[in-house]
Amino acid sequence: MAYEKPFLDLKLTMEDVILVKPSKPTPSSVISLSTIDNRPELNSLCQTIHIFKPPNNTILIDDPQNAQNDPALVIKEALSKALFYYYPLAGRLVKHADGKLRIHCNAYGVPFLEAIANCKLSCLHYLDGSDTENAKHLAFDNPFHEDDDDENGYQYPLGIKVTKFLCGGFTVGIGASHAVFDGIGGSQFFEAMAELASGKSEPSVKPVWERERLNGSITEHPLLSPMDEASAAVSPYLPTKTLVHQCFKVDSESIKRLKKSLVKEISYSNNINYSLEGESFTTFEALGAYVWRSRTRALKLNYDGKTSLAIVVGLRRNHSLIPPLPEGYYGNAFVDPKVVLTVKELNEKPLSHVVKMIKETKKLGFSKEYIRNAINTKETKIKHFDYQGIGASMVLSSWMHLGMLENMNKGWAKPVNMVPAPCNMFGTVGVCIFSPPSDLDPSMNGGVRIFVSLPNDAMPMFKEEMEALMLVKP
Repeated sequence: MAYEKPFLDLKLTMEDVILVKPSKPTPSSVISLSTIDNRPELNSLCQTIHIFKPPNNTILIDDPQNAQNDPALVIKEALSKALFYYYPLAGRLVKHADGKLRIHCNAYGVPFLEAIANCKLSCLHYLDGSDTENAKHLAFDNPFHEDDDDENGYQYPLGIKVTKFLCGGFTVGIGASHAVFDGIGGSQFFEAMAELASGKSEPSVKPVWERERLNGSITEHPLLSPMDEASAAVSPYLPTKTLVHQCFKVDSESIKRLKKSLVKEISYSNNINYSLEGESFTTFEALGAYVWRSRTRALKLNYDGKTSLAIVVGLRRNHSLIPPLPEGYYGNAFVDPKVVLTVKELNEKPLSHVVKMIKETKKLGFSKEYIRNAINTKETKIKHFDYQGIGASMVLSSWMHLGMLENMNKGWAKPVNMVPAPCNMFGTVGVCIFSPPSDLDPSMNGGVRIFVSLPNDAMPMFKEEMEALMLVKP
């Protein structure tokens, strides 16, 4: 696709924020979140940008005669209808005296902001380039609010910003509390909005709360952290308040070559003839190992220190949960077992060894005993050393199967891209996201986009590592 010259001076004209309330009366109550939802690190804002090409009935932003096709109006109405089913999202998120978050459901409404941009979406490459800075301007910032009646204050679980562009295309910026839902739960809600925007009378999947299903109990045998302040690796570039954010594209051929090189490595070390079919590595495992090692090298972590890779393992289809979580559950449903190595081990051991450790750790995360122990440990509130800020830990989150683009493509408007906005949770050095390609680049079919945030001095080395991946020999 031919793009126009990148637009470097994005300016937005913004309306006042309004509160969109449920379309019908909803229950008034205070409801609890699960132990997983209440993890302190999840009490943060996740901001994503969904990019839409002009709808079939394209309107110019200054054409009042076609207000019924105005994307902001359509989304606002769909949001109101969806909030009747997802009424907790129209409440307020409050931390209580016991330290736990709860939602006060009184149909306060979801903050909604409408903006108009001074350019076409093509000027921003539909946010499909390596520069992700413009995503910050299209995101919804959902700040913490002081409350005269409650010293703890509150936050809205959800906020939405619709930005209309001169071409008739638009973006939907979502600011969502990770404490209320995870990626799959968010995808379910946005699919409901898309269905209602397209004329359906109700969502195809009804939401289920049931957060008590993932509550833990205080345990005498918590899972202890594999690292402490003394053993965690440190980077000369951290801590810093200045990070750069980039998206790296890895095509399917590069991924295939990486997997073949891993199989060849195992064959050589074991003196056995392996076929690619004989040793199965997923893209997540192979690419995850490579990126973890590359990031460690880019940060120049000290060799004798420890580094960890946290792997997000979903629980929705996990057979270890009896009974399984019901369809429609939209809370956080995952555990994150960790692989821990010294920096020396990560750099010097064969990459295939690291891949096998990731595979084994993923398997551990599916076990009934580990799941229950992990949830109980979080309920016990064991205080662990926070080493993410010094670069010793990386959380690897895969969005490859969330279905965000597919779920929001319900006929009214065509979504072509979805990206994390590099701020708050997604703008930290500890998080790496694997995302499917946009619908704009056919050459990336089967490939992966990698979103990372690193100190400015570390990014050139990481770029070199990613370029070297394209040259991996099978």
